[in-house]
Amino acid sequence: MNNVFNKNKAGIVFFAKLLLYCSILTGVLLLILAFLLYQFGWGEKAVSISVILIYLLVTAFGGWMAGSKMEKRKFLWGLLAGCLYYALLAIVSAFVGGHEEGSKFFLTTFVLCAAGGMLGGMFSKGQ
Repeated sequence: MNNVFNKNKAGIVFFAKLLLYCSILTGVLLLILAFLLYQFGWGEKAVSISVILIYLLVTAFGGWMAGSKMEKRKFLWGLLAGCLYYALLAIVSAFVGGHEEGSKFFLTTFVLCAAGGMLGGMFSKGQ
């Protein structure tokens, strides 16, 4: 029984670290996007596409890391990583006071994060 608890605790710690890494990567990519926006004066459409790409890249990275850590059903672990990343985005957005307009994209953002995580898990290598 103690071994199961230690395994679960290790899994929780792993996913907490994974979310931290994904958050840092998101911050870095958003800073780069802000710099590019400032330098080149991109329009709203280019920024929206860039944010979508950032979601996909970060969740694919998280899914790849989760799938690499686990031995079986890598795509499900990647999906979990993507869903957890989305949950973190939703929580942060709620605390920051996201725009009402952003709520229209609730499902789309969830699907992007989940699919990105699943793809990352599918392309991951074993331990």
